[in-house]
Amino acid sequence: METAFTELVGVRHPIVQTGMGWVAGPRLVSAAANAGALGILASATMTTEQLRAAIHEVKSRTDAPFGVNLRADAGDAVERVRLIVDEGVRVASFALAPSKELIARLKDAGVVVVPSIGARRHAEKVAAWGADAVIVQGGEGGGHTGDVATTVLLPQVVDAVDIPVIAAGGFHDGRGLVAALSYGAAGIAMGTRFLLTSDSTVPDAVKAEYLKATVRDVTVTTAVDGLPHRMLRSELVTSLERAGRARALTKAVRHAAGFRKLSGLSWPQMVRDGLAMKHGKDLSWSQVLLAANTPMLLKASMVEGRTDLGVMASGQVAGVIEDLPSCAELVARVMAEAQTVLDRLHDPGLPHSLGALPPPG
Repeated sequence: METAFTELVGVRHPIVQTGMGWVAGPRLVSAAANAGALGILASATMTTEQLRAAIHEVKSRTDAPFGVNLRADAGDAVERVRLIVDEGVRVASFALAPSKELIARLKDAGVVVVPSIGARRHAEKVAAWGADAVIVQGGEGGGHTGDVATTVLLPQVVDAVDIPVIAAGGFHDGRGLVAALSYGAAGIAMGTRFLLTSDSTVPDAVKAEYLKATVRDVTVTTAVDGLPHRMLRSELVTSLERAGRARALTKAVRHAAGFRKLSGLSWPQMVRDGLAMKHGKDLSWSQVLLAANTPMLLKASMVEGRTDLGVMASGQVAGVIEDLPSCAELVARVMAEAQTVLDRLHDPGLPHSLGALPPPG
């Protein structure tokens, strides 16, 4: 299936595996890339040297195009952009809108720039600055999220910009892909669905928590870092929501110190990152400090398997996912389901449920 997005980045299928911290490492990214999707390496939880090593590992596992996700507001963003250019990475994605200068630097080097956005005005801004495509995440998506549903946000953005739009938030199968295409998108991006594959390095016990979750077990809370964050409901999340300000700040300081040691950042660098995060947002300094909770609490679950000590970022689709296919199996299934839906549109006599149809082939 060819779309403006597959032509832009050179992948076989209009599917993106998103850059999830502690989850989207070399194994998952290379598996997604080999399956024909665009795998995106998460770099926010890596030092620059760890990022370089991860890029080399992905290259050793696949010849397919892949991307690297960056924090545009990080103090070393320019250094990371230089690394991506030097290593010949095909795509740079951003969780926050990159500056006009960063976009120009990447585009001049032939790197495809794909920011993630959560509002129409943000899409218009980065498109005017030269972004090649945008990933549009509706409120159903995992991690930091907004409150506008994908079905409302997506058509707004498609109508507002002339670059390929990738739909994110609530996608997990071929029906979703066709729905996104019908809105005018050029593909879909999935995070939770790729997290729940056999190629994901997330511990089995954590995957089991996702698989047993219902849609109502996925919540949005500001207790972790002061910003709306979609994740699985757990005893830890409930305790954070009930904790007083003093207790929350004590925990935040401890986690900030842990992340500083892990990331190699100095305290001045972390302060600069906090200032960048605060800029343009109505955040108190305590909320900025609480943001240091996120990397460490995610690491506890996604790496160490401690669901009692960590949080589990999740899209609402966790409530309807029931298996752990490989990336190859997942992408093939999504594309086969999409073709089935398209065939059904041309032949109304076919069964309406995907489950009522024989398996592809």
